[in-house]
Amino acid sequence: MTGRRRPAPAAPGPGGLLDWRDSSHWSREAKPCRYCDQPTNLRDSKWSPAHKVCAEQAIAQQAAEAADAYHQNGHLHA
Repeated sequence: MTGRRRPAPAAPGPGGLLDWRDSSHWSREAKPCRYCDQPTNLRDSKWSPAHKVCAEQAIAQQAAEAADAYHQNGHLHA
């Protein structure tokens, strides 16, 4: 073992994080997206209205905030 770390995997590009092709993410009724308030027929895993791109941006932001907190504090919880 050399002690060298593997590089972190590259983050997926826009639209490449969540797979919502399954019909369980579709509703006939359009409701406001929980992130941008624009109408959407898509639903997240908890059946909340959300555009796929909006959900992916929220996940990316949460991951960045968690990484920043970890780098500043050496752990994830305050």
